[in-house]
Amino acid sequence: MSQFNFEDHSHRRYNPLTAEWVQVSPHRAKRPWQGQEEQVSEAKRPAYDPTCYLCPGNTRANGEVNPDYTGTYSFQNDFAAITEDVPSGEMAEGEFFLAKSERGLCKVICFSPRHDLTIPEMEVEGIKEVVELWKKEYVELGARDYVNYVQIFENKGQVMGCSNPHPHGQIWAQESIPDEPLKKQLQFSRYYEKYGRTMLIDYLHAELEKKDRILFENEHFVGLIPFWAVWPFEAMIIPRRHISDITALTDAETRSLADAYKQLTVMYDNIFGISFPYSAGIHQAPTDGKEHPEWDMHLVFYPPLLRSATVKKFMVGYEMLANPQRDITPETSAALMRKLPKVHYKLQK
Repeated sequence: MSQFNFEDHSHRRYNPLTAEWVQVSPHRAKRPWQGQEEQVSEAKRPAYDPTCYLCPGNTRANGEVNPDYTGTYSFQNDFAAITEDVPSGEMAEGEFFLAKSERGLCKVICFSPRHDLTIPEMEVEGIKEVVELWKKEYVELGARDYVNYVQIFENKGQVMGCSNPHPHGQIWAQESIPDEPLKKQLQFSRYYEKYGRTMLIDYLHAELEKKDRILFENEHFVGLIPFWAVWPFEAMIIPRRHISDITALTDAETRSLADAYKQLTVMYDNIFGISFPYSAGIHQAPTDGKEHPEWDMHLVFYPPLLRSATVKKFMVGYEMLANPQRDITPETSAALMRKLPKVHYKLQK
């Protein structure tokens, strides 16, 4: 038998942030994994759409009128999944029937008054305004006595369930700490108690030594594809220093985060020459009133596209019944993305 090679042979990789495994099957991807432009029809949107409920000055479904905002703008979601006016209640019948009420609120953040822009097409200063608004909302929502976690996220593209192309994101603030950040909190806490250091910063230093999965670096942040990535072009943005939540970002770090956000999303759009869909969000310390020295804030990006602009990855079969699986290694994905032009495909001559 030939010598084992991670680029050729099936293996499992461990995610220390969640204590979960991913099956990697690189031998299934022997055909070239090359980003390629495709003739995918992309609707050209106007800078202002009179029918869009997120554009400045337009009326939303509940009858409220948006102000003529010129930068970022946030409002309480008119169709919130979690609401504040929920009476307290629970079910606890033995081991099998457990349920409880959940209070919270949901907000929408418009990144720009321009209907025709996305994050990779915005200027860094405009994206910095988005990060500043994230900080403001995290503080204000987290200060509510019942809110223990504030989840900031963005769904981009129809395939990710985005119902309006106007550049926007969401914030859900709620009583419970949701499952994904809770998994990380447990792992972060165990690591911090064992070593007296934060897991994510130690992991970043290890990745910077190897370089295999690094996508880009700026003064304060690093973009990379994690060793345990599940999605073909999954990525993370990690700060160079210990920062529990976004409120600790300096002005320079806030701008660097905006720059990193743009760099990564430009890479995404350039892979297949389309507006690349993804779900992205910030994982950071809970707002439960406790100290969280174990936490390092970071951004995670989960894009669904696989080999082309029209081939998507779905969790099916083995992945739903056993554990996630991927064909292309994170190292191959990172190498492909590093070779991409740094200029957005719409601006390339």
